[in-house]
Amino acid sequence: MKKIFLFMSLCLLSLSATAQVKLDSEGRDAEYVKVILSRSQKIVDKLGLTDDAAKKNVLHVISNRYFTLGDIHDACDDKVKEVKGSGQLDKAQKDQLVTNLRNARDAELYKHHFEFAAALSNYLTDAQVEAVKDGMTYNVVQVTYDATLAMIPSLSAEEKLQILNWLKEAREFAMDAGDSKSKHNWFSKYKGRINNWLSSRGYDLVKEREAWYKRIEAEKKKK
Repeated sequence: MKKIFLFMSLCLLSLSATAQVKLDSEGRDAEYVKVILSRSQKIVDKLGLTDDAAKKNVLHVISNRYFTLGDIHDACDDKVKEVKGSGQLDKAQKDQLVTNLRNARDAELYKHHFEFAAALSNYLTDAQVEAVKDGMTYNVVQVTYDATLAMIPSLSAEEKLQILNWLKEAREFAMDAGDSKSKHNWFSKYKGRINNWLSSRGYDLVKEREAWYKRIEAEKKKK
């Protein structure tokens, strides 16, 4: 029985890895689809994939993710615009309706959030899935993490891990944001949390930053 179950599991994994992912482009503006495919292709190109079928499937998974996010955000934005332009509602009513619409949007985003990484995992390793997430969020996690460690060389292993965990948490929210400004806002929010936490642990961030800038200038003079 165990052998049969193992065989069936392997078959299912094989099917999931070879099945073709359909691009959700039907009924969409051709130029918009072209832009999304180009954006997604830049992420795929950095993954080092050698299998053409896997490349295409990953490209479609990422592109479809952008389509889904766009659909959810556009639908909400259109309704918000309609509410704000209504002449039959007072400000309090408008504010409440807008809040309700954005809460509904966030619930819809959450409903679809985990399916993305699950779909990618059919073709990619965990490290490659991480690379896709970074590609969709401008690599802010690594850039911020490296900069924080460079600014405060005395951080403990525990502190480094907490900072990285918070940045990755910010990335999960940023991945669902509707535009680059909103994505960066999520990271800014978590950078504030990190800074407050470091200050509470006795780090003088003003002095740490000044010392870091001096080290950078000193390195420049050596070149």
